[in-house]
Amino acid sequence: MRNWRERLVTRVLHTWFALSRGMTLGVRAAAFDADGQVFLVRHSYVPGWHMPGGGVERGETFHQALIKELREEGNLEISGQAELFAVYFNSGTSRRDHVALYHCTVTQTAPKRADREIVESGFFAPDALPEGVTAATRRRLEELAGRRAVSETW
Repeated sequence: MRNWRERLVTRVLHTWFALSRGMTLGVRAAAFDADGQVFLVRHSYVPGWHMPGGGVERGETFHQALIKELREEGNLEISGQAELFAVYFNSGTSRRDHVALYHCTVTQTAPKRADREIVESGFFAPDALPEGVTAATRRRLEELAGRRAVSETW
């Protein structure tokens, strides 16, 4: 269970998003390199390792948001075509949040240095994930690998 600070930060952010956006939309990337390793990030404001991603802003397409988040969170560029894998209702965050998960192959233009948002990042073999990978990230990777049915909820 998340601690009270994490719940407070999540609640404040989503309250702001709800007031400014009405419904929140986000993107996440199951971003793999040419060797089949998945790129994960660890944020400064929530625990665990996550797939890179973030909110879709007004006037921005899902694909534009995906490109922006991959660049910002990992210095990553998409090789080829990003494929929409699934859209999830993220009821754990709010009753109005939806996340589009894309599957893509990426190249890293430069190592990602730690900053105020991303404290750690890297590529990991799917069978050797770092300690602290979130349950949702594990579920999404299992769905992508065909070892689990695709859920409608994050």
